[in-house]
Amino acid sequence: MKISIIIGTRPEIIKMSPIIRCLKKEHINFFIIHTGQHYSFKLDEIFFKDLKLPIPEYNLNIGSGTHGEETGEMLIKIERVLMKEKPDIVLVEGDTNTVVAGALAAAKLGIKVGHVEAGLRSYDRQMPEEINRIITDHISDYLFAPTEKAKKNLIYEGILNNKIFCTGNTIVDAIYQNLGLIQEKTVLMNLQLKKNEYFLLTLHRQENVDNKVKLSSIIKALKNISNKFD
Repeated sequence: MKISIIIGTRPEIIKMSPIIRCLKKEHINFFIIHTGQHYSFKLDEIFFKDLKLPIPEYNLNIGSGTHGEETGEMLIKIERVLMKEKPDIVLVEGDTNTVVAGALAAAKLGIKVGHVEAGLRSYDRQMPEEINRIITDHISDYLFAPTEKAKKNLIYEGILNNKIFCTGNTIVDAIYQNLGLIQEKTVLMNLQLKKNEYFLLTLHRQENVDNKVKLSSIIKALKNISNKFD
């Protein structure tokens, strides 16, 4: 058995870390392909370092581009690696361009595909991520749904029940596994923050940040929350 793990972004690195550790513990033959969709130190390399994960055997250095440019280049380069390595299974996680490109490249080569975090839906087809989720789910052989609701979504879309495994979300495993690696006191001191006196937000989905009305509403809500700390 030979498994290929395909990742490309910060969330994928974090959410796949428990699976990578499990494969190492069980002495299962695997290798990592990193597309380079996220490539800056703070969004990429730092997570391999801090989470003590093995460096990917392949870094495709795709970088930024339009959805078509990214996905197309990933398909070409991932296919080359898969044809060389001939894994039995490819594992992808989430809903990025890396995920749909990895799943599609594998499926076209007749390699089994496992989708971690399968079945999540926003029901908004304007989200590129929603398209990626749907395509990946429908060409996967093993669908690892984080919740029963996600499993029901897949069954409703006609995916066979025997392909679906309700596993829970690997982000929970990642949190528990990495608690010992987090030096919270040091982080707070470096940022001059005090416990219970700050909040953290990441904001990047294009349907939020590219829509002035939605973005204004989010900023307004944040100001209201911030006022409660005063």
